[in-house]
Amino acid sequence: MSMPTPEPDDVPRPDPPAPPDLQGRSRARVTLVALLAASFVAMLGYKILHAGGLEQTALFYVGLPATIALVVAATARPRSATGMAVAAVTICLALAGPLLNEGVVCLVLAAPLFYLVAIGIGMVIDIWDRRDGSRRMHALGLVPVLALFSLQGVTGSPAPHNQVVTVTRTVRLTPQQFAASLSGTPRFAPPRSAFLSRLPFPRVVQVDGTGLDVGAERVITFTPRHSLGIGAHPTPRSMRLRLAESGPDHVRFDVVQDTATARWLHWQTSRISWRPTQAGTTEVTWQLTYERTFDPSWYFGPLQKYGMRQATGYLIDTFTT
Repeated sequence: MSMPTPEPDDVPRPDPPAPPDLQGRSRARVTLVALLAASFVAMLGYKILHAGGLEQTALFYVGLPATIALVVAATARPRSATGMAVAAVTICLALAGPLLNEGVVCLVLAAPLFYLVAIGIGMVIDIWDRRDGSRRMHALGLVPVLALFSLQGVTGSPAPHNQVVTVTRTVRLTPQQFAASLSGTPRFAPPRSAFLSRLPFPRVVQVDGTGLDVGAERVITFTPRHSLGIGAHPTPRSMRLRLAESGPDHVRFDVVQDTATARWLHWQTSRISWRPTQAGTTEVTWQLTYERTFDPSWYFGPLQKYGMRQATGYLIDTFTT
């Protein structure tokens, strides 16, 4: 009967596995580093894009969240890449206000797009990771694909930027009454639209100017802009419109100066026409033309058009109630 040969003392033995609590601490440490790295990349990316005038392009609204998600997915080792990507985007959005001077409206409107990009990337990486576990290589493989979706607005947008919104309503006023209301100074009540009332858009505080003669002006003063930046001071906001065309049943105002909505779009003209109906009321058609300034168009195009349609309806209500 042979006895087992004892192993020499100089034979290397594998290290025992780390206790579960140390493994958890190590994973948490790596996760924290990944989140901090993603936040740093986000802030640095914003500064670079802002310096180059690209903060309203798809490179910011798609490329930046994609970079955050890729940094987390390629460096951290969480249970779910999707969960970590969402957490990273949430932290970066929370930091964006006080550190990057982003307006609250911009953050609210862009947040769904940031989360959509992060969740999409995380889900793809999670699926690949369950197959062969090579998360880092798969994350890097997404870079060329995401670059194609991030260049709109940088290399030129195939979608037209000039947009038109038209709203027609029948109001309980005669054409003469509506023209008189349009000629006077309006009183802007709180909007009934949930989109306009729930988001912190600027509110009208004063309107100056009357008349429907060509050259007449309206100067609208809005609530000042309160930046979230540390030490920032409120800045005034206003809009100046000039009557460029006037007829017995239509007028056209041109926007000649705008510091109220220029952050989101370039408002160009406001054309109003009206005609009597058989019921003794008036059919009012209000048309706004503007230039979309944000990309990608597939996200901000419908969003801005919906907001402008709500604003057009609000203007009709203001001059007819």
